[in-house]
Amino acid sequence: MHEENIHTRTKCPHLMFPIFRFMQTQPGQVKEAVKVALSEGCRLIDTAHVYQNEAEVAEGLRDKIQDGTVKREDVFLSTKLWNTCHRKDRVMQAMQQSLKLLKVDYVDLYLMHYPMAYKETDGETEEFLPREKNGKLIFSDIDYVDTWKAMEALVDAGLAKAIGISNFNRKQIQRIVDAARIKPANLQIESHPYFANTRLIEFCREKIDGVSITAYGPLAAPNRPWKKGGEPNLLEDPKLLEIAKLKNKTPAQIALRHLIQRGLAVIPKSVTPSRIKENFQVFDFELTAEEMQTIANFNINWRVYKEPEALEHKYFPFNEEL
Repeated sequence: MHEENIHTRTKCPHLMFPIFRFMQTQPGQVKEAVKVALSEGCRLIDTAHVYQNEAEVAEGLRDKIQDGTVKREDVFLSTKLWNTCHRKDRVMQAMQQSLKLLKVDYVDLYLMHYPMAYKETDGETEEFLPREKNGKLIFSDIDYVDTWKAMEALVDAGLAKAIGISNFNRKQIQRIVDAARIKPANLQIESHPYFANTRLIEFCREKIDGVSITAYGPLAAPNRPWKKGGEPNLLEDPKLLEIAKLKNKTPAQIALRHLIQRGLAVIPKSVTPSRIKENFQVFDFELTAEEMQTIANFNINWRVYKEPEALEHKYFPFNEEL
């Protein structure tokens, strides 16, 4: 599997296997999905504490270590700091909690999920989306730069080999770079043919030497629960279908290959074994320069993950688009 270096000399595979907490996921489904992915050659598991499935990820990883498919050091394990844990003392606690659930001594990459902090969680009951009685999210004004400095201590302690950021805009990335003792090793952002995010990607590569960039939502989330009538469906795009037919591949495989040839790591999400296997069959062909340009022309700057509930947060990242 193709890899790229990130700052701590760990390696980040171009095709990652993300684990999300779907509302329809049944107990044990994530565990089995991890096992299928690792059996298919996946060597990166990307999850997050807010997905509430780190324990099942651990079970799947444990089973594949026990049967000899992988060793722990073969697997690039990534998880994320949630918005309710931005306070300095909570950063270390959150990291330790994730490690406990994942049943590992370290993660290869720990990301700040968003620059936005929510009301801090204390006590035994964890509330990921704290709300007022009227249903409005309760924000915290903790500065993400202070949170980043607390995350640097995780690298010092050997709990995370690398740290990075997710869903940050240009100005926020610049503030982190200016203040950081340890520069972000990875930036995770939405990117797909309808939302190329090219200018942000180019900015990040210019500002952070050797940074790896991961595209989430690479298929524009065709099965998203909040889909509205009239919105485009990437996998039904006639030109994408035409290229897929020519290459004897699926539209999803063409879209993933396009991002990979742009130098991005991609994290398609699925717990369906057949789809997981399909997602890894993207390294036996290449798109021509003309095909790459055709797909690049799809871009309409259409963001799928807009996080409208957090629109009023002082650090909401999507008010500024490059």
